[in-house]
Amino acid sequence: MFSKYKKPGAAAAPQASAQNATVTELKPASQAAVATSLRRPMPVKPAEAAAIDKERKRKERMQEIKLDLHKGLLENLNLAALEHATEAELRAEISTIAGEILEQKGIVLNREDRQTLNKELYDEVTGLGPLETLLQDETVSDILVNGPHQIFVERGGKLQLSDVTFKDERHLLRIIDKIVSAVGRRVDESNPYVDARLADGSRFNAMVPPIAVDGSLVSIRKFKKDKLGIDDLIRFGAFTEEMAAYLQAAVATRLNVIVSGGTGSGKTTTLNALSSFIDNSERILTIEDTAELQLQQIHVGRMESRPPNVEGKGEVSPRDCLKNALRMRPDRIIVGETRGAEVIDMLQAMNTGHDGSMTTIHANNARDGISRLENMIAMAGIEMPLKAVRSQIASAVNLIVQASRLQDGSRRMTSITEITGMEGDVISMQEIFRFQRVGLTPDNKIIGHFTATGVRSHFSERFRMWGYDLPASIYEPTKMS
Repeated sequence: MFSKYKKPGAAAAPQASAQNATVTELKPASQAAVATSLRRPMPVKPAEAAAIDKERKRKERMQEIKLDLHKGLLENLNLAALEHATEAELRAEISTIAGEILEQKGIVLNREDRQTLNKELYDEVTGLGPLETLLQDETVSDILVNGPHQIFVERGGKLQLSDVTFKDERHLLRIIDKIVSAVGRRVDESNPYVDARLADGSRFNAMVPPIAVDGSLVSIRKFKKDKLGIDDLIRFGAFTEEMAAYLQAAVATRLNVIVSGGTGSGKTTTLNALSSFIDNSERILTIEDTAELQLQQIHVGRMESRPPNVEGKGEVSPRDCLKNALRMRPDRIIVGETRGAEVIDMLQAMNTGHDGSMTTIHANNARDGISRLENMIAMAGIEMPLKAVRSQIASAVNLIVQASRLQDGSRRMTSITEITGMEGDVISMQEIFRFQRVGLTPDNKIIGHFTATGVRSHFSERFRMWGYDLPASIYEPTKMS
């Protein structure tokens, strides 16, 4: 009926457009096929089996039983009297009371479930509940809690979801409160985040609702009972024997060292290892937010900063600790991490007779580390010309050691860089050693090797004067066949 409005020759148009459409559709489709072939196939998550669903329901039921038993234990146990009880006596008492409660409720459990339940109840009463198992697992280095039903752990540098869960948010909050109250701190809606230390020295951080949207967030960096020394790190491939010899000379001859890296890259472990080269006769003072350093020397004074109390008073900042440390006749000062106004006092200490001081900062490489120091000085509110700031940094810092966690989870000392002075308005530096990446194996393992850059150390004469005459061969680049 609308034929009178058609343009002349319009009847053939649909056919032509259909042909064009066919051609147009074929071209993108072929491109898409090529593009898809270039991408790696993503792993597809398999559907949950009925057996897994059944196991989850069984665990939920066990959690409910454990919660009831825990309430019963708190009503029946004389906690004051149990302070002096041995572990065996406490376990026996918990087992007896739990058995009575199960019998009263008519709940029948097999022997394995009963033993598991008794262990979890013991952990609930004396320890940190579900977290206790992970804390005792030597293969776990980090515990990350994302709400009550999702707990990740780090093993071998890789994160994986664990099968450990809390009953609910209230259960998780009770464990968090138990941890922070033990060190005289609190966490609630008015103060929704807290930094603390567990009894074994592990670092603990938590954020609770309303800041944490989907349930409380907890991060635990476990404290290693066995200190990793230089030999251990060489064996693990963190760096080479030649790099260790160079670092020994640098620390022993009292160069000021900054260990730079990202979160979890091994900065504190590296700092601990480097401190083993300090002479036992020197007086060392350490300043940290949370005491983690494990120095082997005899003469060590440890300080820990303190956050403000409920009224917002009583704060002791790292800068306050550093100012007092300078009055306590230290030979070396080691600051766990420099992140704020204390950078000024740290640089002043390095410049005024406390050679051999060390600290860590967050940065991606040596040049970024210098920029970070400049920014921290600016944020501290100190108005200095940029050239004066850089001159202060160049004269204070001698060495930047870069630690990195690579994509396969391995930790490497990826660069050792010396600060050699100023060239005009720019801080000059030279890289002595680096980790050279070559490629990636099919199972995503990093292929690479450590090599010297061929640049002789700026401090070679200093090393020689102090009795560390390093052979010139350690500065020669590694030739890979």
